[in-house]
Amino acid sequence: MTIKIGVIGVGHLGQHHARIYTELLDANLVGVADSDLSRAQLIGEHLGVQAYSSLEELIRRKHPDAISVVVPTSQHYAIAKTALEAGIHVLVEKPVTIRPEEAGELLDIAARKNLVLQVGHIERFNSAIRYISGIQCRPVYLDSRRTCPFTGRINDVGVVLDLMIHDIDIVMSLVNSPITRIAATGACVFTDYEDIADAQITFENGVLAHILVSRCAEKKCRQLEIVERERQITINYEQQTVQISRCVTNSDGQVEIRETPVFPKSEPLKLELADFVRCVKEKGKPIVGGSEGKRALEVAVEILRQIHEGNTQQSIKKAC
Repeated sequence: MTIKIGVIGVGHLGQHHARIYTELLDANLVGVADSDLSRAQLIGEHLGVQAYSSLEELIRRKHPDAISVVVPTSQHYAIAKTALEAGIHVLVEKPVTIRPEEAGELLDIAARKNLVLQVGHIERFNSAIRYISGIQCRPVYLDSRRTCPFTGRINDVGVVLDLMIHDIDIVMSLVNSPITRIAATGACVFTDYEDIADAQITFENGVLAHILVSRCAEKKCRQLEIVERERQITINYEQQTVQISRCVTNSDGQVEIRETPVFPKSEPLKLELADFVRCVKEKGKPIVGGSEGKRALEVAVEILRQIHEGNTQQSIKKAC
């Protein structure tokens, strides 16, 4: 059985969703749609599929089984809801929606209609994270840093919903314990949204996590350090590498041993979309379903509340 799939939104990321669906054996890309019809036509012509200006037109003409929603965050809820109500399985890019109650409504619709609702937390499919998820990991402290230069490409949300949401999801999946405390600060630099955000999360089991994100840095950094009682694990998301350091005692005293595990590396987005196709085909549970997306969003919303309502935000732009 081949799954008929459409892509809604074929900008910087959406074009890759469309490309990859043409490469998956169990997927049949039947069309792309974008509010910018000329952009949709450009991508559609390149991939040999029809282009449309709206989801409704794509549904009417092609009757897809599933769609990828790769539009600005503010449009996630409306488009995903329209697709689910039409009986179409949905993969929506992160964050699932702007508000948790919207995510809850999408979850209810998907459950009522027995549809797959997957959220595009791509780092779960990073080969380094997949490797770590397969070994025993007992963190006591996690330090996550995700920084990059300002590009202006994302202009409808700040770094919490654009960048930090990745790290919130990863940290919560590794710790697997309820959160007891969140402390967050942030700053505007180039936009009216937070361009820098810093959060400290305390879990019920005593684990601490620190997450820093910024789109004002000189260079890109995507790294996670996991501190355990007897070792430290460093993950480089961009290189998809893992380094494990531990100290052992011998006749010469303490010696640091470093290991660099070797494991297969794959394109994370391709693994994510293949998981979506599998779930649609087999009625399976996604690695990152709507409930996981909603959980990460709830934490992100609390971080945003503290930044914007807790009088902790400092506007560098206004101070200059």
